Amino acid sequence: MKIGLYDVDSTIPNLALMKLSAFHKERGDSVEWFLPNMTIGEGGFDKVYASTVFKDVPDDDLSDHSNLDPTRMTIGGSGWNLEGRLPPEIHRRVPDYSIYGYKHSLGFTARGCRFNCKFCIVPQKEGRPKHENTIDEIWTQRDSDFVVLLDDDFFGGPQWAERVAELRQHNLKVCFSQGINIRIITEEQCAALASLRFTNLHDTRHQVYFAWDRFRDERLIDAGIQRVWAAGIKPWQMAFFVLIGFDTTEEQDLYRVTKIRKLGCDAFAMPHKKNDPYQSAFARWVNGRLKNVEWKDYRGNLKKEAVAAATPFDHPNLPM
Repeated sequence: MKIGLYDVDSTIPNLALMKLSAFHKERGDSVEWFLPNMTIGEGGFDKVYASTVFKDVPDDDLSDHSNLDPTRMTIGGSGWNLEGRLPPEIHRRVPDYSIYGYKHSLGFTARGCRFNCKFCIVPQKEGRPKHENTIDEIWTQRDSDFVVLLDDDFFGGPQWAERVAELRQHNLKVCFSQGINIRIITEEQCAALASLRFTNLHDTRHQVYFAWDRFRDERLIDAGIQRVWAAGIKPWQMAFFVLIGFDTTEEQDLYRVTKIRKLGCDAFAMPHKKNDPYQSAFARWVNGRLKNVEWKDYRGNLKKEAVAAATPFDHPNLPM
């Protein structure tokens, strides 16, 4: 069989697609990437698997993804539905990293989360934290000493201490790609984190990710930062994902980003809706690291450009 894999929107190698590739290659099937203009059936692909991770379509309509045809494709991922799962015989496969040319290893030590945040799909999809894999099971690309963990709540995992011990035993670099919950991190967990060779997703900085999602959590964030610092982790080694546009104002979004930067940490804005003009612009300003440009000036220039680009018929306030 000729198998097509369609990665709709992953920002890192898609674990499910890599496991599907491994499964079909073991069966003797050929596996190639699928693009929307390719043929399914009648001399084209015999079967196509599509995976979409993000829910970013008008009105949050999960079925309204262009280029996805459930009548001709097997579609999964959090951006499509929250119930779909790989069959057990595929789920336990070692990922085929060769389809991405990826030389490191990634996976979950645990799935689920202790919290039930309204903006997050993890509790609904995964439930409470439960064990998934050991580091030895994830670290299959032994030529690399870098492991990317996809856990949504690493220290909520029932065996987090054992996983830390494994990382130290093998002296591995590790990226906690989904961030560590700094609101409730304990002194013991801070010490464990500080003992690791943590790094960012691209392995370019000795940095660990946290999150400041809710404005009202400021006191918890402050206390967590103090515990992390006390363990020896420096401000420049910390980066924060900042959720914007969910239940915060523009002023509250700017306050959090400004405070994080003043502390000496990095901030990454995470839009709740990428197609919202404000959220998209604010994220570009924050993530573009325009530290020498104030938000009010950046926002003002965007408005001027929009007016200049509009025709008299587009903009009712312009004179005819």
